[in-house]
Amino acid sequence: MSDEMAVMDEDEVHADRVEAILAAVEAGDADRVTELMEPLHAADIADLLEQIGGADRRALLALWSGEIDGEILSEIDESIREEVIESLPREVVAEAMRELDTDDVVDILEDLERPAQDLILDSLELADRVAVQKALSYPEYTAGRLMQREVVVAPEHWTVGETIDYLREAESLPDQFYHVILVDPRMKPVGYVTLGRLLSSRRVVALKEILEDTYRTVPATEAEADVAYMFNQYHLISMPVVDDSNRLVGVITIDDAMNVLDEEHEQDMLRLAGVGDESSLSDGVWATAKQRLPWLVVNLFTASISAFVISRFESTIASLVTLAALMPIVASTGGIAGTQSLAVAVRALATRSLTSANAKRVVLRELIGGLLNGLALACILGLAGASIFGDWKLGLVLGAAMITNQLVAAMGGVLVPLGLHRLKLDPALASGTFVTTLTDVLGYLAFLGLASLVLL
Repeated sequence: MSDEMAVMDEDEVHADRVEAILAAVEAGDADRVTELMEPLHAADIADLLEQIGGADRRALLALWSGEIDGEILSEIDESIREEVIESLPREVVAEAMRELDTDDVVDILEDLERPAQDLILDSLELADRVAVQKALSYPEYTAGRLMQREVVVAPEHWTVGETIDYLREAESLPDQFYHVILVDPRMKPVGYVTLGRLLSSRRVVALKEILEDTYRTVPATEAEADVAYMFNQYHLISMPVVDDSNRLVGVITIDDAMNVLDEEHEQDMLRLAGVGDESSLSDGVWATAKQRLPWLVVNLFTASISAFVISRFESTIASLVTLAALMPIVASTGGIAGTQSLAVAVRALATRSLTSANAKRVVLRELIGGLLNGLALACILGLAGASIFGDWKLGLVLGAAMITNQLVAAMGGVLVPLGLHRLKLDPALASGTFVTTLTDVLGYLAFLGLASLVLL
């Protein structure tokens, strides 16, 4: 069976299960709901809650609320998380929160309104509540918000045997940790040891002798996007977080860093499409319309510029009506080429592959690529225009306009996001509108302008 067929079968099984769960909810059969939900992974349960309507979601939670745990709450999309939490009994929320590490609790809390935050904070044990409140005191989207306070540390003078004995006797350890962090008497980290090297070394070996070369720390105020970049760039699996005095305050693990990269990528895609960086299928009609309307209004004004350019050539179009049918070809092809260059440039800026050091080379590459594509499309369109309409001059105009617009698209797709980046603006947010306007306006101008000179 092909992978595509396997995916289709899996989708059908999922759809059948959703229908069965909703039928059990409608019948008020709590035992059947539990039977159907029990085999599902926490991420699949979160997907299910996001996919069904609000009324069905509330009915399902009323029957099955006792089974909701911290892992499920952490997987639920933030657009419906507050609604889910408010639908659950207080004791269920409290128990779910106590199961989570502090970084997951912070991730949930920062997207909630104050009353829901207070409800969760009150449910935590004192030590956890203090740790979470400390994390929330850091600015949003920083390492302090991303880190978990549960860390495994050892004095820098310990041996492998002492460390293993300590780990075996510890009453509680983080659910996920990859390193034992070495600290000096002032709680300043000096290095870390992977669990693999710890377990494979002899007991008498000093921890200092098996330190990892990849060790580095990050300030708690560092932007989380920079943290994620460091993980990706230097192949890290965890990184200690320090305060202004360089004392250890937490640790960031690779799963959280990769979540940030995924969110950045998703936000770039949504912004390029002009639908807001928090859009999801769970949004209501009003929220969906409100997110999309601003950029539609902007596009309305930018499209008016193209209309104005076309109106300046009214007499040209009236003299040769064929132009009205052909001019969208040049503009739309340029728009697609601009979007292609733009997508590559925005992603390269996000991953820091495109910098001032290689900007000239990238622009030149796009320019030459645009020229080659323009020449190829010009030959196709020019020959087609000349053959169909029996006018070689028309074919020449089409070809020249196509080359011009492909060059504009290639240049605009790189220079516009680069310019916005230099101005400290988000390249993904407005680049698409600017590039589309540029290719439309100059595409119409090139085609109609050349037509006025050559054909009339």
